[in-house]
Amino acid sequence: MQLDVIFKAYDIRGRVDTGELTASVYELVGAALVELTTASRVAVGRDCRASSPGFFEAMAAGVVRAGADVIDLGEVPTDAVYWYSGAHSAPGAMITASHNPPEYNGLKLCREGAAPIGADTGLAEIKESVAAGRAAAADAAGAVSSVDAVGDYIDHLLTVVDPGRIGPLRVAVDGGNGMAGVAVERVFDRLAAELSGLYLEPDGAFPNHPADPLVPENLADLEALMADDGGFDLGVAFDGDADRAFFLDDKGAALSGSTVTSLIAKRMLRSSPGDSVVHNVITSKATAEIVREAGGEPVRTRVGHSFIKAVMAETGAVFGGEHSGHYYFRDHYRADSGMLAMLVLLEVLSGAGEPLSELRKSVERYAASGEINFEVADAAAASARVEAEFAGAEIDRLDGLTVDLGEEWLNLRPSNTEPLLRLNVEAPSAGRVEELVTTVRAIVEGM
Repeated sequence: MQLDVIFKAYDIRGRVDTGELTASVYELVGAALVELTTASRVAVGRDCRASSPGFFEAMAAGVVRAGADVIDLGEVPTDAVYWYSGAHSAPGAMITASHNPPEYNGLKLCREGAAPIGADTGLAEIKESVAAGRAAAADAAGAVSSVDAVGDYIDHLLTVVDPGRIGPLRVAVDGGNGMAGVAVERVFDRLAAELSGLYLEPDGAFPNHPADPLVPENLADLEALMADDGGFDLGVAFDGDADRAFFLDDKGAALSGSTVTSLIAKRMLRSSPGDSVVHNVITSKATAEIVREAGGEPVRTRVGHSFIKAVMAETGAVFGGEHSGHYYFRDHYRADSGMLAMLVLLEVLSGAGEPLSELRKSVERYAASGEINFEVADAAAASARVEAEFAGAEIDRLDGLTVDLGEEWLNLRPSNTEPLLRLNVEAPSAGRVEELVTTVRAIVEGM
């Protein structure tokens, strides 16, 4: 078992076809999760990948042998697992590799109440248990029962956002053949808004395009649909497990995660004035400015769902946003939900009195590079060279290397899920962004 490869900072992820991730890992993780949480039952959902049903059976075997019951949620969005965990006080497990290609799979885990399990909050202990091969049998085995959770999950979403506040908007949605397709049409059945869908049928081969809307090429079909019609108010693209959503405005132009975070934060702070809003280190400086202007308190933290959720719990934050398209809601057990982010944005648009292409201008104050990935042999050495180049600037290592130059900044951090070094740059002008990117690229690539 290649545990150092598959155990990441906040989840488990690996290739199935090369043997990185196997059924025995799932079985051992199932037993370890029961041991860690002392749970009497565990809710388990899965995505539509070909390997997911077999991995569910393996994980269920581990949970049952350890003496806990398995609540089989079936094929659901990841945030439905978080909802069930929060609503029913049970640990949760989602079998998914999110946006990764079909040959990958993985696990996202949480304690009861949807509290995160990451490297510092239990995942290291699970890894240790798996490495030791611990799979102790309880005196009495658990049982497996199935629950159709999607209807109640949708009911929950529509208690967080009042559907009556969403007007007759036209919305184009690309489900990416992922898990958004099991719920999104049923959500729109209860809205005044009109849905036009692409690739809503779950298919773990992802036959139309990769289920990763962070990559611009994967938005091409949604952009084409919106361009052909020209009458849409919003475009939405979900990733494979639907915990992330990406948005296009009425002109088909993509919104950054920072723009969406700022717009949603303003809305959430209207209902919860004075509360905190959590954002990660690569979110625009404008986000913190806007949170303060809206009467809230911005809280900066590391990238990754387990870190965001933990800080939200510590601060009581009403909302959290990441540049990568994860949006977290206190009323959703501090968990991320692409579907809920879409609903809140629809509510914002319904009350705005102007199209999103105009509304976004109020929160977009800086030029940004977007995320630029480098494949490097030694990420630590490359980062050290960049730090040396900017000696004298304000430096922090909350998450990777952040260089703060006042009105401009850059962050260079290793990916938690892939062998990459990721660069984000922000400055007052696109020209200055390009200059900083060119400087860092030359250092990282040793040019």
